[in-house]
Amino acid sequence: MDFNFTDEQTMVRDSLNRLVRENYDFETRRAAIESESGWRPEIWAQLAELGLLGMPFSEADGGFGGGAIDSLIVMEEFGKGLVVEPFVPTVVCAGGFFKHAGTDAQKAEHIGGIVDGSRIYAFAYAEPRGRYDLADLETTAKRDGDGYVLNGHKAVVIGAPWASHLVVTARTSGERRDRDGISVFVVDKSAKGIVTRDYPTVDGRRASEIYFENVAVPAEALIGEEGKALPLIGLVTDEAIAALCAEACGAMKVAHEMTVEYSRQRKQFGTPIGKFQVLQHRMVDMFTEYEQSVSMAYLATLKLGEDSRDRKLAVAAAKVRIGQAAHHIGQEAIQIHGGMGMTDELAIGHYFKRLTVFDSEFGNVDHHMKRHVALSSS
Repeated sequence: MDFNFTDEQTMVRDSLNRLVRENYDFETRRAAIESESGWRPEIWAQLAELGLLGMPFSEADGGFGGGAIDSLIVMEEFGKGLVVEPFVPTVVCAGGFFKHAGTDAQKAEHIGGIVDGSRIYAFAYAEPRGRYDLADLETTAKRDGDGYVLNGHKAVVIGAPWASHLVVTARTSGERRDRDGISVFVVDKSAKGIVTRDYPTVDGRRASEIYFENVAVPAEALIGEEGKALPLIGLVTDEAIAALCAEACGAMKVAHEMTVEYSRQRKQFGTPIGKFQVLQHRMVDMFTEYEQSVSMAYLATLKLGEDSRDRKLAVAAAKVRIGQAAHHIGQEAIQIHGGMGMTDELAIGHYFKRLTVFDSEFGNVDHHMKRHVALSSS
């Protein structure tokens, strides 16, 4: 299996690495996430100008002919800088729905808006009582003439405060946990009847609680086939998980490097703590966890284009292994830094928070362990 990048991908990776280093130093990022808006629209515009928002889309869809590997490259570099701009909700999630199931008109309108940076999307799928079951939906979409009326509550919608549009999962028929009867809609966030409550997340991003109160949407808002969207949702969330795994690898790499550097500077009993053998062993363990995670992230990304079962197995395994590694590396980094590692003024604490939150996105370690076991035994 070839894990080497093409010359073009290497060039993009180097350029993005430079962009993140120059625009996402710790103090600049800290000022951005503490600002009223919580992000920097000018960075989003710059990503669009560089073509990064269009990389994963085919040329036929208005993109630049890339795919999941290109998203991996972007997300790994984003993880190194703890970039908060909504690449996963907009490009990977919303873009994935339009790419896989959108009509020609939807692709032209929405993918075009993603590529040029004029539209930002949030994926509203999680519900307060749903845990990680994508089919556990209480949000409904009832037929009303030629369109639909949405009612329900979506929880922890990442990037929603910045979004112009929402991609929403809703039940068009059946009971709460039925596998059939699930549909996906694209909704203008300014539509009448949408109420949002915005808040910062512990890892520096922004999210919203979103309430739909008799929100009318036209028939063309439906993405894919009515009532048959669960496999599509599963595919897009697997692509999002693979992207987040790559991001976690980038964050783990920096967390390890910061810890090694700190151990060389911090002295105890007149000696750098990095010379203590027990700490050397712990930092080697951190590096081993990181290297295994990179391999799992690459494997999951490469499996996205294969049949459903192989894809699901690879993604579940990656989420388990990388979730465990993120927990281990984050906690070890804080332990070696000591209490000051958790202060807001030290960068390592921000990496720890991002790695901790990673575990809960699209299913935690326990959820994907059970998923992998169920798939392996089927």
